[in-house]
Formats: sequence, structure tokens, C-alpha cells
Amino acid sequence: MTGPLDGVTVIEVGVFMAGPFATMQLADLGARVIKIEHPDEGDPTRGSGPREGGHPHGAAFVRLNRNKESVALDLRSDAGREAFLRLAEGADALVENLRPGALRRLGLGPDELAEVNPGLVYASASGFGQDGPLAGLPGLDIMAQARSGLMSITGTPDGDPAKVGVPICDLVCGLYTALAVTAALRPSGSGSGAGQRVDVSLFEAGVSLAVWEAAGYFGAGRVGRPLGSAHQTQAPYQAVRCRDGWVTIGAVTRKTWDGLCAGLDLADAHADPRYADATSRFRHRDELLSAIEAVTATRTVAEVLDAVGSQGVPCAPINDYGQVFTDDHLTRRDYYWDAPHPELGTVRQLGSPMRLSGTPVRRDAAGPVLGADTRAVLGELGYSSAQVEDMIESGAAGGSR
Repeated sequence: MTGPLDGVTVIEVGVFMAGPFATMQLADLGARVIKIEHPDEGDPTRGSGPREGGHPHGAAFVRLNRNKESVALDLRSDAGREAFLRLAEGADALVENLRPGALRRLGLGPDELAEVNPGLVYASASGFGQDGPLAGLPGLDIMAQARSGLMSITGTPDGDPAKVGVPICDLVCGLYTALAVTAALRPSGSGSGAGQRVDVSLFEAGVSLAVWEAAGYFGAGRVGRPLGSAHQTQAPYQAVRCRDGWVTIGAVTRKTWDGLCAGLDLADAHADPRYADATSRFRHRDELLSAIEAVTATRTVAEVLDAVGSQGVPCAPINDYGQVFTDDHLTRRDYYWDAPHPELGTVRQLGSPMRLSGTPVRRDAAGPVLGADTRAVLGELGYSSAQVEDMIESGAAGGSR
């Protein structure tokens, strides 16, 4: 069974997170993704720890670059650029997340590639976009989190600045890039076959997540602030302390508020006029949390989940990743899977959250060895075996045996 993007060829010139995460989505959906790496070291994530199984393979790399092919080319060499142009001629899309202008300076920018392939979708993921006053700045995830406002609302009130625990701007930028490429690949009504430029930035990806904060600012002139685990407009909707850990509770409707009070025997709080409606409960959320925790702090996590869950109140434990990666629900849904690797045997993978009944996502292989597919791909482009070996010998290309 083939994926929905079967038949689509994507070139990736990606490093670290945003670009490779975008093309991982496309590869999962069935696209052929050919990752271009420098012959010497490849994507820097290859060297990022921890190393997998005692081999020189970064554990993140072999997961982030699954279902891809690796072609090692030195794009600063004439032979490497020529091979890249040949590859681009038959591709449907290119995804890159280098500094703005980096490929253009190599003669491989969107204008040059449009000459060999007018229908190519050329997607760039960067820190701050391809133009504007910040375009030339280095853009790592934490810089985007800082400028986008995310760090101003993350953490506890009066606490030190905190970033989201995962590289959220990198990841969301990657998702937007994959979505934009998929949309750009859709045939247009004009049937012109013209390609498109796609410009996605970590900065704007981060700002796009500020749905509640934009409503507060544009609607009421209110600037968001850190609230810990609390919600911007609803209560009770946050983490609650138990005797042996924490749970999250979201009792924001009349029915779930009644259920919370019944499950935790909060008769006094239920009758308190300060908590008579949603607006009042939000206004007095600190006092309300104290009333709730006076009960939950005497009970275990399991007891609280059972008490409030039996009343239909949304609730969940706060799991660490050791618990998440062994979770029974995820295991029963076959979320995790083992990807084959030529040197590591198998590599445990996070599953894709995209479940399509007719065209399921691919589960083929872990991230490739550097240059593993150079010979095969160059052969497809018309290079003879002797020419390929000459390119490898000269350093214009690299290939594993």
C-alpha cells in the first residue's frame, strides 16, 4: 500500500531540526526524500549525542531522518553542483533550512533551479524569513521562542524565563513547511505547472501559536504573562497537587464543575458564591485551587483520577517520558515501531500521529548512513560507475560501501 505522496520526489538540504522534521513528515506520507549532505560530516545532528548502540550515529538523527535516502555532495564543487542541478531537474520540491541566501550564493537559489525545473516547489525554513530586518540573524529555536513571546508566558509567575521543553518553534516551523509544500504541490486550476516559493520562519511559527494571547491583546489590551499550568481564561484548568504526584484537571463547564465537586466532596466550594459561574471561578482561581488541593493533597494520583474521572471530569496524570514511552494505550495502538538500520539492527521510532485508513504512513527504515545512496542516485541521473567513483575520489561526492 502506497502513501498519499507516493510518486513525489523531494530534495532536502537540511540540518538540525526544522528542515529535516518537515521532510520527515513528507517521507512518512510516501514522498521520496533525498537528503543532500556534505561528504565529510553530513548533517551536524549525526554527531549529536547520545550515540546509538555504541556506533557513531546520533540517536536523534536516526529517528528524525527515517524513510530518507542520503546523497553526499560537496555543493561548493563544480561536479557537486552539476549533480545537484540534475537532481533538481526531476524533483517536485526542495526543502532547505540554511541561512537565507546560502544556496543562492552557491548558484543553487530558486531562480537558478527554476531555469532547470520551472515546476519546482522551493521551500525555505529559516529563523526569521527570507527578507525583513531580521532575516540575516542566526535563528535557533530559543531565539525564536524569545522573540515570539512564548518565553514571556512560559513558566511560573515571577519565575526565571523558561522555554517550552521541546524545540517548539523548530517543530512547528517544520510542520508548516510540510503543509505548505503539500499545498503547493496540489495541481492548480490553471494547469500552468509553475513552481512556487515557500517561505516559513521559526519566528512567525512561534507567533502563530499565540491564539489566546492575541485575543487578550487585540480584544482587551491585555499582555499575557506566565501562569504556570493555569489556563488564560478558564478555571479550574491546571495541574493539581496530590499526595504522591500531580494530576491535571479541566472542569470548565457546569457539568464538569458539578462532577468535580461531587467526586472530591467539595460541597462547600460548590455552594460558595465566589464559584457560582465560570467567570467567578476564573476570577477567584487562586482561592479555588487552594480549596481543591486541600482535598487532593491527601489522596494519591490514582485515587484522584478515579474520583473525578468517574464523574466525567477531564483529568490526566503528569507523566514523565519513561512512562510515556512505555504507555499501554500507545503500545496497544501500535504507535511505536522498530525501524531497520544496517549497523544498529533496529531503532525504536516515535510513530506518526497521522493515521490514514487508505494510505497509511510509511514505516520503512531508520535514518541512513552518510552517503548510503550516493552511488544509486547518481546512477539514476545518468552518471557511469566510473564517473561516480571519480567524484567520490575527488571529494565532490561521498558514498558508503
